[in-house]
Amino acid sequence: MKKLLIAGAALAAAMSMMTATQASAQTEPFPIEYWAAPTIMSNVSLSPNGKYVAFVKSLSQKGEPIIEVYEAGNLAAKPYRVGAKSMEITGFDWISDEEMVVSFQKQVRKKIRGFNQGTFKGKLALFSMDNKKFKELSSDNFGYDLVNILPEEPNKVLARYVEFKKGTSFKAASYYKVDVKSGQKVLALKGTDDRYGYRFDHLGNPRFSATFDQGSQEQVYQYRMPGESGWKEYFRLSEDSPETFNYQGLVENNPDQIYVTANNGHDKVGLWKYNLSSKSFGELVYRRNDVDIRGTTRHSNRWANPGKVTGVSHFKDKFHRRFFDPSEEAVYKQFERSVPNAGLISVTSRSRDGNVMVVRNTSDKDPGSFYLYDNGKFSRLGSTNSLLKPDGLSDVEYITYTARDGQSIPAFLTKPKGAGPHPLVVMPHGGPFVAETVVFDEWAQLLANNGYMVMQPQYRGSKNYGQKFYQAGFIDGGEGGKKMQDDKDDGVKHLISSGRVDKDRVAMFGWSYGGYAALIAATRSPNLYQCVIAGAAVADNLQQVNYYRSRIDGWQKTEQLNFWDDSINPIDEVEKVNVPMFIVHGTADQRVPPKHSKKYVSALKKAGKNHKYMELEDADHFSNTLYYNHKMDFYPAMVSYLKNDCGPGGL
Repeated sequence: MKKLLIAGAALAAAMSMMTATQASAQTEPFPIEYWAAPTIMSNVSLSPNGKYVAFVKSLSQKGEPIIEVYEAGNLAAKPYRVGAKSMEITGFDWISDEEMVVSFQKQVRKKIRGFNQGTFKGKLALFSMDNKKFKELSSDNFGYDLVNILPEEPNKVLARYVEFKKGTSFKAASYYKVDVKSGQKVLALKGTDDRYGYRFDHLGNPRFSATFDQGSQEQVYQYRMPGESGWKEYFRLSEDSPETFNYQGLVENNPDQIYVTANNGHDKVGLWKYNLSSKSFGELVYRRNDVDIRGTTRHSNRWANPGKVTGVSHFKDKFHRRFFDPSEEAVYKQFERSVPNAGLISVTSRSRDGNVMVVRNTSDKDPGSFYLYDNGKFSRLGSTNSLLKPDGLSDVEYITYTARDGQSIPAFLTKPKGAGPHPLVVMPHGGPFVAETVVFDEWAQLLANNGYMVMQPQYRGSKNYGQKFYQAGFIDGGEGGKKMQDDKDDGVKHLISSGRVDKDRVAMFGWSYGGYAALIAATRSPNLYQCVIAGAAVADNLQQVNYYRSRIDGWQKTEQLNFWDDSINPIDEVEKVNVPMFIVHGTADQRVPPKHSKKYVSALKKAGKNHKYMELEDADHFSNTLYYNHKMDFYPAMVSYLKNDCGPGGL
């Protein structure tokens, strides 16, 4: 701690010099290739003894990820490279001073096998820095997941094993302590089909689980103390309840108490202490009146202080932490003062003795950069995308505005350079029932870099703003295309009336539910938008919900069925389309299968509506399957479409 504080002044001076040296006037948009580039550097972490620092590195525009391993005390030395032949490395975890578990994936087929049945397959293997060899941990017959490191048992980890039967079924998972040196396994817990949600302590003891009471239709939360074999109930939650109740860690020096995030009868989620034996809420640790509590923060040294709760976090204009541990707060405050363009600072990895740390920063001016703190010396390791220089990136502003029915709506504005009024792209998030956190958003920054203001509205139905705000999206019937759509339009009107946006230069771009919202926006009258871009859009509500209608119940059934069954269905509204449309979809999308867009585009053609359609070959629904080639197809097409084809004369 003392070393860290002493190093602070020199660190700040060095980093300010680095910033000045790197800065250069950004007058033209970055080339599209910069935005399409794969993540150059990720998964940066230290071996437990602090000897090695390793990260996943992309070798080319196509990705081709490898793991580079450096000696932390000699970054100038040539690194050791860990590669893959037939599969792609996706990440790794250090599990001992010399071993890491490496994860791989491969696209094994071109076509999806149905809803949520994608085209990728994964495997895990152990890699040793001692002998530089792999040992496969999973196969086609069983799956292996790393659950916990075991800091007090060197070379041992807790792993979850799933044995596959014929077809796609599998046996209930069991949990083993595994010696990574010898491969010996000792059963820690035999899984059963009626129990789920297991949590283990740092010693590998099973402590928490859940089951479902078919009679009362309640989720039953259970616990057991170390050394016990039977499970005891500590909380019940009705399947029909919208309340939140989530485990957030053990209360230090009190084995009968845990931290939970819960409503406990309130609109906003707070952090509570909960008594296991008395089955009752204890002290309210922290709650806010404006946003939900997101969860607890854990100690930066997971080897020396595994699972220790050090604070609580929430997100509003940005991420905020409230620390319980003064030494942890001091660590974070020092880095926040010293790192250029500081935003969300995280100590992502730390050595067992605490003297070596990996620090990550993400902000509106930083897509993600990594630093190594080593016994008082601070070095920049690299960036997720070093091509995107800070002076070419845009500030993000948090605003609120009032919808037509009086509801206050939060939003994030990514602001282009220069004076307004600007052209505007409204970019609603997917979900729709998620909590969007805008720190660095690639799509928003790309559009702002090309001259557009981007608004990301947190429309009703979004999580993070309390139970009532979330339920307002569906509780009285689905508000898709109705009040949820009004919230987006009212944000546009707010920006127009304030003089920040040109009323004749407005578009909407969204993905998934955001794509659905874009399809709806194209049918509004009178229309605020000059065009829409709809990616991976739900185009037929009934088709989407029918994928899982028979497999959901309880509160999720209320949420999903109320929303999709009662919201406006885009496929029924094609005749009302009154602006140009750009539709894009991945051919291997498992969450919103591509037949949504195919069916919708067919209807557009039949109705003679102005549209463009693009398929992204082999792309799934999720951003990590949008590779360089997909982005190089889509990004230039999107920028060109907005500039030239969006309404009369382009946006």
